[in-house]
Amino acid sequence: MTERLSVRKTYKLFIGGAFPRSESGRSYAVNDAKGTFLANAARASRKDVRDAVVAARKAQPGWAARTPYNRGQILYRIAEMLEGRRDQFTDELRGSGLTKTAARTEVDAAIDRWVWYAGWADKIAQVTGTANPVAGPYFNFSTPEPTGVIGILAPDGPLLGLVSVLAPAILTGNTTIVIASEPAPLPAITLAEVLATSDLPGGVVNILTGHRTELAPWIASHMDINGLDLTGADEDLATDCEQAAAENLKRVLSPTTNDRATDPGIARMTAFLETKTVWHPVGI
Repeated sequence: MTERLSVRKTYKLFIGGAFPRSESGRSYAVNDAKGTFLANAARASRKDVRDAVVAARKAQPGWAARTPYNRGQILYRIAEMLEGRRDQFTDELRGSGLTKTAARTEVDAAIDRWVWYAGWADKIAQVTGTANPVAGPYFNFSTPEPTGVIGILAPDGPLLGLVSVLAPAILTGNTTIVIASEPAPLPAITLAEVLATSDLPGGVVNILTGHRTELAPWIASHMDINGLDLTGADEDLATDCEQAAAENLKRVLSPTTNDRATDPGIARMTAFLETKTVWHPVGI
Protein backbone atom coordinates (compact mmCIF):
# COMPACT_ATOMS: atom_id res chain seq x y z
CA MET A 1 0.00 0.00 0.00
CA THR A 2 1.11 3.52 -0.71
CA GLU A 3 1.70 5.56 2.41
CA ARG A 4 -0.67 8.51 2.64
CA LEU A 5 1.06 11.84 3.20
CA SER A 6 -0.64 14.45 5.35
CA VAL A 7 -1.24 17.85 3.85
CA ARG A 8 0.67 20.61 5.61
CA LYS A 9 -1.90 23.29 6.31
CA THR A 10 -0.95 26.95 5.95
CA TYR A 11 -3.20 29.29 7.91
CA LYS A 12 -3.96 32.76 6.60
CA LEU A 13 -4.42 36.18 8.15
CA PHE A 14 -7.80 37.61 9.21
CA ILE A 15 -8.37 41.12 7.84
CA GLY A 16 -11.68 42.85 7.21
CA GLY A 17 -13.68 39.67 7.81
CA ALA A 18 -11.74 37.75 5.11
CA PHE A 19 -8.74 35.42 5.13
CA PRO A 20 -6.10 36.85 2.79
CA ARG A 21 -2.61 35.50 2.31
CA SER A 22 0.20 37.66 3.59
CA GLU A 23 1.22 40.29 1.06
CA SER A 24 4.80 39.12 1.56
CA GLY A 25 4.01 35.51 0.64
CA ARG A 26 5.96 34.38 3.70
CA SER A 27 5.02 31.84 6.35
CA TYR A 28 6.67 30.23 9.36
CA ALA A 29 6.45 26.79 10.91
CA VAL A 30 4.42 26.30 14.08
CA ASN A 31 5.64 23.42 16.24
CA ASP A 32 4.22 21.83 19.35
CA ALA A 33 5.98 21.81 22.72
CA LYS A 34 8.03 18.76 21.64
CA GLY A 35 9.17 20.37 18.39
CA THR A 36 6.80 18.40 16.14
CA PHE A 37 5.45 20.33 13.17
CA LEU A 38 1.78 21.36 13.46
CA ALA A 39 1.10 23.81 10.63
CA ASN A 40 2.39 26.84 8.78
CA ALA A 41 1.18 30.29 9.78
CA ALA A 42 1.29 33.37 7.59
CA ARG A 43 4.07 35.81 8.41
CA ALA A 44 2.47 39.24 8.14
CA SER A 45 4.31 42.29 6.82
CA ARG A 46 4.11 46.07 7.20
CA LYS A 47 1.70 46.14 4.24
CA ASP A 48 -0.60 43.68 6.05
CA VAL A 49 -0.57 45.99 9.09
CA ARG A 50 -1.65 48.89 6.88
CA ASP A 51 -4.44 46.80 5.34
CA ALA A 52 -5.66 45.79 8.80
CA VAL A 53 -5.69 49.41 9.98
CA VAL A 54 -7.73 50.46 6.92
CA ALA A 55 -10.25 47.68 7.65
CA ALA A 56 -10.44 48.57 11.35
CA ARG A 57 -10.90 52.28 10.66
CA LYS A 58 -13.65 51.60 8.13
CA ALA A 59 -15.54 49.38 10.60
CA GLN A 60 -15.12 51.58 13.68
CA PRO A 61 -17.90 54.19 13.20
CA GLY A 62 -20.54 51.56 12.49
CA TRP A 63 -19.47 49.34 15.39
CA ALA A 64 -19.39 52.27 17.81
CA ALA A 65 -22.84 53.38 16.63
CA ARG A 66 -24.46 50.06 17.54
CA THR A 67 -26.29 49.96 20.81
CA PRO A 68 -24.34 48.46 23.74
CA TYR A 69 -27.11 45.86 24.04
CA ASN A 70 -26.56 44.78 20.42
CA ARG A 71 -22.80 44.54 20.89
CA GLY A 72 -23.41 42.41 23.97
CA GLN A 73 -25.71 40.05 22.08
CA ILE A 74 -23.07 39.60 19.36
CA LEU A 75 -20.45 38.78 21.98
CA TYR A 76 -22.79 36.27 23.64
CA ARG A 77 -23.25 34.57 20.26
CA ILE A 78 -19.47 34.36 19.83
CA ALA A 79 -19.24 32.68 23.24
CA GLU A 80 -21.76 30.08 22.11
CA MET A 81 -19.65 29.38 19.03
CA LEU A 82 -16.50 29.11 21.14
CA GLU A 83 -18.29 26.46 23.18
CA GLY A 84 -19.07 24.58 19.97
CA ARG A 85 -15.34 24.39 19.16
CA ARG A 86 -14.28 23.39 22.65
CA ASP A 87 -12.59 20.17 21.52
CA GLN A 88 -10.65 21.90 18.76
CA PHE A 89 -9.36 24.59 21.09
CA THR A 90 -8.42 21.90 23.62
CA ASP A 91 -6.36 20.02 21.04
CA GLU A 92 -4.57 23.22 19.99
CA LEU A 93 -3.73 24.12 23.58
CA ARG A 94 -2.39 20.62 24.19
CA GLY A 95 -0.04 21.28 21.27
CA SER A 96 1.38 24.23 23.20
CA GLY A 97 2.37 21.92 26.05
CA LEU A 98 -0.68 21.80 28.32
CA THR A 99 -2.09 18.54 29.62
CA LYS A 100 -5.58 17.57 28.50
CA THR A 101 -7.05 18.62 31.84
CA ALA A 102 -5.20 21.95 31.88
CA ALA A 103 -6.18 22.63 28.28
CA ARG A 104 -9.88 22.00 28.98
CA THR A 105 -9.66 24.19 32.07
CA GLU A 106 -8.21 27.07 30.03
CA VAL A 107 -10.82 26.71 27.27
CA ASP A 108 -13.63 26.77 29.81
CA ALA A 109 -12.06 29.78 31.54
CA ALA A 110 -11.74 31.59 28.21
CA ILE A 111 -15.41 30.96 27.36
CA ASP A 112 -16.48 32.13 30.83
CA ARG A 113 -14.30 35.24 30.49
CA TRP A 114 -15.87 36.08 27.11
CA VAL A 115 -19.37 35.72 28.59
CA TRP A 116 -18.36 37.86 31.58
CA TYR A 117 -17.21 40.67 29.32
CA ALA A 118 -20.28 40.35 27.08
CA GLY A 119 -22.44 41.02 30.11
CA TRP A 120 -20.65 44.34 30.65
CA ALA A 121 -21.48 45.72 27.20
CA ASP A 122 -24.68 47.48 28.29
CA LYS A 123 -23.52 48.21 31.85
CA ILE A 124 -20.11 49.88 31.59
CA ALA A 125 -21.69 53.25 30.70
CA GLN A 126 -23.68 53.19 33.95
CA VAL A 127 -20.48 52.62 35.93
CA THR A 128 -18.21 55.11 34.14
CA GLY A 129 -20.78 57.78 33.15
CA THR A 130 -22.57 60.21 35.40
CA ALA A 131 -24.92 63.16 35.66
CA ASN A 132 -22.80 65.93 37.18
CA PRO A 133 -24.21 68.43 39.71
CA VAL A 134 -23.67 71.97 38.37
CA ALA A 135 -24.65 75.45 39.51
CA GLY A 136 -27.05 76.86 36.94
CA PRO A 137 -30.01 75.92 34.75
CA TYR A 138 -28.15 73.13 32.95
CA PHE A 139 -27.93 69.38 32.72
CA ASN A 140 -24.32 68.15 32.64
CA PHE A 141 -23.68 64.57 31.53
CA SER A 142 -20.39 62.65 31.25
CA THR A 143 -20.62 59.60 28.98
CA PRO A 144 -17.98 57.10 27.82
CA GLU A 145 -17.04 56.77 24.14
CA PRO A 146 -14.62 54.36 22.43
CA THR A 147 -11.09 55.56 21.74
CA GLY A 148 -11.15 54.22 18.16
CA VAL A 149 -8.71 51.74 16.59
CA ILE A 150 -6.62 49.74 19.07
CA GLY A 151 -3.46 47.75 18.36
CA ILE A 152 -3.04 44.71 20.63
CA LEU A 153 0.02 42.56 21.22
CA ALA A 154 -1.58 39.39 22.52
CA PRO A 155 0.19 37.43 25.28
CA ASP A 156 1.50 33.91 24.83
CA GLY A 157 -1.36 32.52 26.93
CA PRO A 158 -2.85 31.56 23.57
CA LEU A 159 -6.57 31.52 24.37
CA LEU A 160 -7.42 32.90 27.82
CA GLY A 161 -4.81 35.60 27.37
CA LEU A 162 -6.14 36.48 23.92
CA VAL A 163 -9.76 36.65 25.12
CA SER A 164 -8.69 38.75 28.13
CA VAL A 165 -7.20 41.48 25.91
CA LEU A 166 -9.59 41.33 22.94
CA ALA A 167 -13.08 41.17 24.47
CA PRO A 168 -12.79 44.32 26.65
CA ALA A 169 -11.49 46.36 23.72
CA ILE A 170 -14.31 45.54 21.31
CA LEU A 171 -17.27 45.49 23.72
CA THR A 172 -16.87 49.22 24.31
CA GLY A 173 -17.02 50.03 20.58
CA ASN A 174 -13.35 49.96 19.57
CA THR A 175 -12.00 48.04 16.60
CA THR A 176 -8.74 46.12 16.82
CA ILE A 177 -5.60 44.88 15.12
CA VAL A 178 -4.24 41.91 17.07
CA ILE A 179 -0.76 40.45 16.76
CA ALA A 180 -1.30 36.84 17.82
CA SER A 181 1.03 34.81 20.02
CA GLU A 182 4.10 34.07 17.91
CA PRO A 183 4.92 30.55 19.21
CA ALA A 184 1.25 29.47 19.57
CA PRO A 185 -0.92 31.27 16.98
CA LEU A 186 -3.34 28.43 16.18
CA PRO A 187 -5.99 29.28 18.84
CA ALA A 188 -6.05 32.87 17.54
CA ILE A 189 -6.58 31.65 13.98
CA THR A 190 -9.36 29.32 15.11
CA LEU A 191 -10.93 32.24 16.97
CA ALA A 192 -10.78 34.19 13.70
CA GLU A 193 -12.76 31.39 12.03
CA VAL A 194 -15.36 31.73 14.79
CA LEU A 195 -15.56 35.51 14.34
CA ALA A 196 -15.87 35.20 10.57
CA THR A 197 -19.01 33.07 10.90
CA SER A 198 -20.57 35.09 13.72
CA ASP A 199 -22.55 38.32 13.54
CA LEU A 200 -19.45 40.42 14.22
CA PRO A 201 -18.99 42.95 11.38
CA GLY A 202 -15.88 42.52 9.26
CA GLY A 203 -13.01 44.73 10.36
CA VAL A 204 -13.93 44.92 14.05
CA VAL A 205 -11.26 42.31 14.78
CA ASN A 206 -8.23 41.82 12.53
CA ILE A 207 -5.72 39.13 13.47
CA LEU A 208 -2.13 39.03 12.20
CA THR A 209 0.31 36.20 12.75
CA GLY A 210 4.05 36.62 12.45
CA HIS A 211 7.02 38.01 14.33
CA ARG A 212 6.16 40.49 17.09
CA THR A 213 9.43 42.36 16.77
CA GLU A 214 8.75 42.96 13.08
CA LEU A 215 5.10 44.02 13.34
CA ALA A 216 4.83 45.82 16.69
CA PRO A 217 6.91 48.91 15.74
CA TRP A 218 4.67 49.58 12.73
CA ILE A 219 1.54 49.33 14.86
CA ALA A 220 3.06 51.58 17.53
CA SER A 221 4.06 54.26 15.02
CA HIS A 222 0.98 54.11 12.77
CA MET A 223 -0.73 57.50 12.87
CA ASP A 224 -4.26 56.07 12.41
CA ILE A 225 -4.13 53.80 15.47
CA ASN A 226 -5.48 55.46 18.61
CA GLY A 227 -4.47 53.05 21.36
CA LEU A 228 -1.92 50.33 22.06
CA ASP A 229 -2.14 47.32 24.39
CA LEU A 230 1.37 45.97 25.03
CA THR A 231 0.40 42.98 27.18
CA GLY A 232 2.33 40.51 25.01
CA ALA A 233 5.51 42.60 24.69
CA ASP A 234 8.74 42.01 26.59
CA GLU A 235 10.42 44.92 28.38
CA ASP A 236 12.64 46.04 25.49
CA LEU A 237 9.88 45.83 22.86
CA ALA A 238 7.43 47.61 25.17
CA THR A 239 9.86 50.48 25.68
CA ASP A 240 10.43 50.88 21.94
CA CYS A 241 6.67 50.79 21.26
CA GLU A 242 5.90 53.32 24.01
CA GLN A 243 8.42 55.72 22.50
CA ALA A 244 6.95 55.30 19.01
CA ALA A 245 3.38 55.67 20.32
CA ALA A 246 4.26 58.99 21.95
CA GLU A 247 4.64 60.54 18.48
CA ASN A 248 0.85 60.72 18.05
CA LEU A 249 -0.19 60.58 21.71
CA LYS A 250 -1.64 57.07 21.63
CA ARG A 251 -3.25 55.72 24.77
CA VAL A 252 -0.89 52.95 25.91
CA LEU A 253 -1.66 50.04 28.22
CA SER A 254 1.69 48.79 29.48
CA PRO A 255 2.46 45.10 30.14
CA THR A 256 1.31 43.78 33.48
CA THR A 257 1.98 40.63 35.48
CA ASN A 258 -1.62 40.20 36.63
CA ASP A 259 -2.84 36.62 36.87
CA ARG A 260 -5.44 36.28 34.11
CA ALA A 261 -7.18 33.53 36.07
CA THR A 262 -8.36 36.09 38.65
CA ASP A 263 -11.24 38.56 38.43
CA PRO A 264 -10.11 41.06 35.76
CA GLY A 265 -12.13 44.01 37.02
CA ILE A 266 -13.05 46.84 34.66
CA ALA A 267 -9.58 48.31 34.09
CA ARG A 268 -9.19 46.90 30.58
CA MET A 269 -12.60 48.20 29.52
CA THR A 270 -11.88 51.71 30.76
CA ALA A 271 -8.32 51.77 29.35
CA PHE A 272 -9.63 52.57 25.88
CA LEU A 273 -12.62 54.73 26.71
CA GLU A 274 -12.82 58.51 26.37
CA THR A 275 -15.18 60.61 28.46
CA LYS A 276 -17.40 63.14 26.69
CA THR A 277 -19.10 65.81 28.81
CA VAL A 278 -22.16 67.57 27.43
CA TRP A 279 -23.95 70.67 28.79
CA HIS A 280 -27.63 71.05 27.98
CA PRO A 281 -29.95 73.85 29.11
CA VAL A 282 -32.84 72.87 31.30
CA GLY A 283 -36.07 73.24 29.34
CA ILE A 284 -38.79 75.57 30.60
